[in-house]
Amino acid sequence: MGKPTGFLEIAREDRHYQKPEIRKQNFNEFIEPLAPEVLKGQASRCMDCGIPFCHNGCPVNNMIPDWNNLVYKDQFRNALTVLHSTNNFPEFTGRICPAPCEASCTLNIDDTPVTIKTIECAIVDRGWEEGWIVPAPASHRTGKTVAVVGSGPAGMACSQQLARAGHSVTLFEKNDRIGGLLRYGIPDFKMEKHLIDRRIEQMRAEGVEFRTGIEVGVTISVDELLAQFDAVVLSGGAEWPRDLDVPSRGVNGIHFAMDFLRQQNKRDAGDDEAVAAPNGTISAKGKHVVVIGGGDTGSDCIGTSARQGAASITQIEIMPKPPVKENKPLVWPDWPNKLRSSHAHDEGVERDWSVLTKEAVNQDGRVVALECARVEWVSANGRMQMKEVDGSGFQLKADLVLLAMGFLGPVRNKLLEQAGVELDQRGNVAANTVEYKTSRDKLFSAGDMRRGQSLVVWAIREGRQCARSVDQYLMGRTSLPR
Repeated sequence: MGKPTGFLEIAREDRHYQKPEIRKQNFNEFIEPLAPEVLKGQASRCMDCGIPFCHNGCPVNNMIPDWNNLVYKDQFRNALTVLHSTNNFPEFTGRICPAPCEASCTLNIDDTPVTIKTIECAIVDRGWEEGWIVPAPASHRTGKTVAVVGSGPAGMACSQQLARAGHSVTLFEKNDRIGGLLRYGIPDFKMEKHLIDRRIEQMRAEGVEFRTGIEVGVTISVDELLAQFDAVVLSGGAEWPRDLDVPSRGVNGIHFAMDFLRQQNKRDAGDDEAVAAPNGTISAKGKHVVVIGGGDTGSDCIGTSARQGAASITQIEIMPKPPVKENKPLVWPDWPNKLRSSHAHDEGVERDWSVLTKEAVNQDGRVVALECARVEWVSANGRMQMKEVDGSGFQLKADLVLLAMGFLGPVRNKLLEQAGVELDQRGNVAANTVEYKTSRDKLFSAGDMRRGQSLVVWAIREGRQCARSVDQYLMGRTSLPR
């Protein structure tokens, strides 16, 4: 390493946020990058630790010590080359990945991991600023054609890899813009959408054809795709939301999180209200908002509600409150179960755990409150089971309830029906992580549609690996990396 004693001499420092009262005034990104010299110092903290556990923690197997060393030596262009060798879109992961690599960092034993995510983002942002990131079209064409269905990070990564291998790739998207949940599920304050747009232009120059507003299974059938293309990849995500099964669920004011987030993203993209909210506006302005679900989607709902001017925001979670600090000797270098707070939790929210929602209280057909109760989790026959605490009922005032309780898998729609592929025990498209082949010839699957609800970085990994498998299937050999 360039500075073997860096971790002893330099304290961990991460990117800073604008103050909540400033950042809540708009939907722009609010993370302030580190100064170049500070970033160089942070990169120098990467240890010569012998076994880089961060490699295993990172789903795309980023060569983290390599580009940390290059940043320390001010060789940003070489660092960008190393970074792109494993990750097609590091500006996405550098903003919204939860950084399992940092959890696996050797320095995390002492709670001071290298700021890997910050350095990754700085490398790729510098690459765009300097004009180093340009299209990389294939030097030859294979004459083979591939349809990719779903333009989230898995579909985008798969399409780019296959185009660079020389295949003619058409990427189908049911929405009006490319990006999947990156586009309509991630708020702009976490990732502005011009980042997707410039990658689309790069991919278009590399030969990828984009077809939006095409819902496979409705606009065009799966059989038609299989007849027209040499291979088809299903990368449509896991958009089937978990619902709330309580009395009065159907009253006005209770909505799935993605319906709420999508509207705001479309407004931020410049769409008028009739386009952004064709079925009626969902707004938190002046309302008492209750977010059910404690994950990233719930956090996104909190941040969006705060910017829309909610009167109050409460987040409830049925699971018990995690420990503030994990048991390092027990869990490191694996991803730990511990209390996680995002930037949104500093923007005005009350949080509560072990809360069961029992009923929606409605008045004139609109939600006005939630009947809730405390629960405890007890061990029974080797499994944790929920038990309601007697006499613990209480009521939460709620004008707007947002359901952010996760996803059950791919939507059961015409696409899956026509594909006729086998599903696994969890209801996802069945395909292994070596060949990514489904039970039907010529049909592959990757990303959340195959894996279930997961992270953007896992989607990129699966898209890349699926592209390798498709290339092998079409050509009998492949030079694409896993």
